[in-house]
Amino acid sequence: YGVTGSGKTHTMTGSPGDGGLLPRCLAMIFNSIGPFQAKRFVFKLDDKNGVDVQSEVEALLERQRREALPTPKTPAGKRQPDPEFADMIAVQDHCRAQEVDEDNVYGVFVSYIEIYNNYIYDLLEEAPCDSIKPKWNNCNTPVRNGDFVPPQSKILREDQNHNMYVTGCTEVEVKSTEEAFEVFWRGQKKRRIANTQLNRESSRSHSVFIIKLAQAPLDADGDNVLQEKEQITLSQLSLVDLAGSERTNRTKAEGNRLREAGNINQSLMTLRTCIEVLRENQLYGTNKMVPYRDSKLTHLFKNYFDGEGKVRMIVCVNPKAEDYEESLQVMRFAEMTQEVEVEPSAAELFFQSFPPLPSCELLDINDDQTLPKLIEALEQRHKMRQMLTEEFAKSVLAFKTMLQEFDSSVASKENYIQGKLAEKEKTITGQKTELERLEKKIKTLEYKIEILEKTATIYEEDKRNLQQELESKSQKLQRQASDKRRLEARLQGMVAETSLKWEKECVSAGTGEKRDQGIGDLGIWEELICVRISLGWNSGMNPSAVPVLIPLFLVLFPFQGDVFKTRGGGQAVQFTDIETLKQESPTGRKRRSSPPDPDPAGDAADSEWTDVETRCSVAVEMRAGSALGPGFQHHAQPKRRKP
Repeated sequence: YGVTGSGKTHTMTGSPGDGGLLPRCLAMIFNSIGPFQAKRFVFKLDDKNGVDVQSEVEALLERQRREALPTPKTPAGKRQPDPEFADMIAVQDHCRAQEVDEDNVYGVFVSYIEIYNNYIYDLLEEAPCDSIKPKWNNCNTPVRNGDFVPPQSKILREDQNHNMYVTGCTEVEVKSTEEAFEVFWRGQKKRRIANTQLNRESSRSHSVFIIKLAQAPLDADGDNVLQEKEQITLSQLSLVDLAGSERTNRTKAEGNRLREAGNINQSLMTLRTCIEVLRENQLYGTNKMVPYRDSKLTHLFKNYFDGEGKVRMIVCVNPKAEDYEESLQVMRFAEMTQEVEVEPSAAELFFQSFPPLPSCELLDINDDQTLPKLIEALEQRHKMRQMLTEEFAKSVLAFKTMLQEFDSSVASKENYIQGKLAEKEKTITGQKTELERLEKKIKTLEYKIEILEKTATIYEEDKRNLQQELESKSQKLQRQASDKRRLEARLQGMVAETSLKWEKECVSAGTGEKRDQGIGDLGIWEELICVRISLGWNSGMNPSAVPVLIPLFLVLFPFQGDVFKTRGGGQAVQFTDIETLKQESPTGRKRRSSPPDPDPAGDAADSEWTDVETRCSVAVEMRAGSALGPGFQHHAQPKRRKP
């Protein structure tokens, strides 16, 4: 851990003549297990972070199949290390573990991944072309190439022991330090690096080199590996080279470099947050959730921080004065991590509680102390085991009792809940029935409302039609009333004129002459009465106005007729018989009411219109073809008086 350019990658790989952390770890492992390694393909890793053991025959067939591939690899014993990194590997025989069980065989598997922009990529995956560093054109965009296949990110999963692992990651079995470092160097060439203002080869991703060590016991003869998966032990060492934290205002990062810097700083911030929460939980006894899942880096190693392993941090500091503030933050973080203790698991605490075993090595036949000490230690362990077994049995019994009580309480609560549920179901069923009834009623009412709406629509239409008809009738009645008023005014004028005329005639003439003249001029009254009757009936006048003139007509001209109702609501008169009054002059006294007319045809025509029956019939019935109508004035030819 450290700022960019502080030497993290150099600490991991080393330099020519001075190997770094990785080659030293590999040398330590292979110096310790070198003579006890199993043959290739005896150990076979599965895809669920586990390991299986194959027999010698299965391992031989697997080796032959691999050697038959088109590109066979040189055996490990004959392979020469790459001159590029050969001087970084300095095998030191004295670097080895002292207590290695010789009754077991071992196998080493390595894998190499990187976490770039919070995505996990396999650096050992074979690709058809350089998937990590594609060619770029002048526009800073990748050149389109049909053979280019972008690398596929890997997924983190949890195995049956709740350990995190990367699915589909390439894991290579190695038999020497040189072979393992060659695999590392092959992946290191694919790692993403870039040139920044602070570092010419700045790592843009977190790299994780994983070393898995499989251990399995031999049989009683010491020749073959036991084919029992439960006897296999699998341990893991992860060497992490973190990308450097940086400030963009100093690195002058833009575009992809700026995005990479943001993701790097975010993952480092998540790591720092996880350490701070762990420290707070341990110091103050809190139980805050550690945000491992906020970053792939912390999610991958959550089991280590939870006590399933050990964590060691190497802090790199750059003595440059320009990096003072960044280095200060790094040192503060390192100081805080020292206060975090990764507590061991329950199994480790259990085994640590047993007394240590004394040395079992017999150097002399007469040694009578080693075996008694060993027997005493084993007896102590046996007694402690019995005590633990009894305590465990008591705990199991108490736990069973508690479980039974819990089951009984759960059963009673279940019965109570079932009763409540039954009541609720009955209530729900009744409510559903009521809802169905109400829904049916609502449908019926909606149907009735629809019918009423249609009926109301029909009535509204009829109402509009009747209103229109009423308006037209009202307008018609108004026109008829106007015509009536005009005709009444006209008739009143005619009556006044005629009355005035008769008054003058009566004043100027004598009594006998006046009578003769009145009888002779009955044509004027005949015409007036007939016109009045015609106008009164045909114009819709009130029939009560007609009898005012009828009595005069009855006095002068007795008639017979029928009165019947008309379609418009009025009354009509149909004359059936009329008596014609005739006048004869006294003997010796001849008067002529009109001058002689030499035209007999004209007399016939005049006689036709002066006939009372004819004129009244035409006026009342308004026969078709008649020129007479409402307001039509027809006066008989006045008779001339003698001078």
